[in-house]
Amino acid sequence: MNVGMLWYDSDPRTALTLKVNHAVEYYRQKYGCSPDLCLVRPSMLGEGPGLVDVWEGKNIVHPNRSILPGYIWIGVDEKN
Repeated sequence: MNVGMLWYDSDPRTALTLKVNHAVEYYRQKYGCSPDLCLVRPSMLGEGPGLVDVWEGKNIVHPNRSILPGYIWIGVDEKN
């Protein structure tokens, strides 16, 4: 993903699932299409495997160390 939207939510009481869902809804309203890729800081995923399903049961959140804590980078995957 070269182009996307950066979303910030540092509230530790809000679950990652809810944060991503809010970002997805805003993205849909703003850009008129659905994102299919989400990057977050690995520490935001907590314990467990490197990937986690968090929204609509089909899109994957990927850990990426270049994303700062509290931020979510969301957009459309380049499928070449």
